[in-house]
Amino acid sequence: MSKNIILTNQEIEHKIKRIAYQIYETFVDEEEIVIAGIANNGFTFAKKIAVILESISPLKVSLCEVQINKQNPELPIHTSLSKEQYANKGLVLVDDVLNSGTTLIYAVRHFIDVPLKKFKTAVLVDRNHKKYPVKADFKGISLSTSLLEHVQVVFDENNDNYAYLS
Repeated sequence: MSKNIILTNQEIEHKIKRIAYQIYETFVDEEEIVIAGIANNGFTFAKKIAVILESISPLKVSLCEVQINKQNPELPIHTSLSKEQYANKGLVLVDDVLNSGTTLIYAVRHFIDVPLKKFKTAVLVDRNHKKYPVKADFKGISLSTSLLEHVQVVFDENNDNYAYLS
């Protein structure tokens, strides 16, 4: 199976910076926002966005890890912050790839139970194969792919990040 690189490390860094600026523009009236990343790659992506956001804005940024069973998303979802810690704040739900929308819609449903000032979603790659009416407010790249193709994002500890299509 061949790897067709769709985003290089430099392109990913550029998209993280652009998404961080878009988030800041959207939440400019807030003092604090929560960046909630879906474990594993979504949380890694969220951490990268939070670092840039803290460097370009006065916003207090809280990180939240969202644990969801991607094979069985109706199982209970766990977050590293309690509901009280993100209630009445702006929140951005982050994942690496938006494929069918299943993971994102179940994660959105989890946060709907709590009053939020503003709620947005961000993804690095939007594949345009949605089963659910969910969209990414902030996205790095949109791809029209076949259902047989697979998008994988690699966040390397040596900061050699890339995304590929296989």
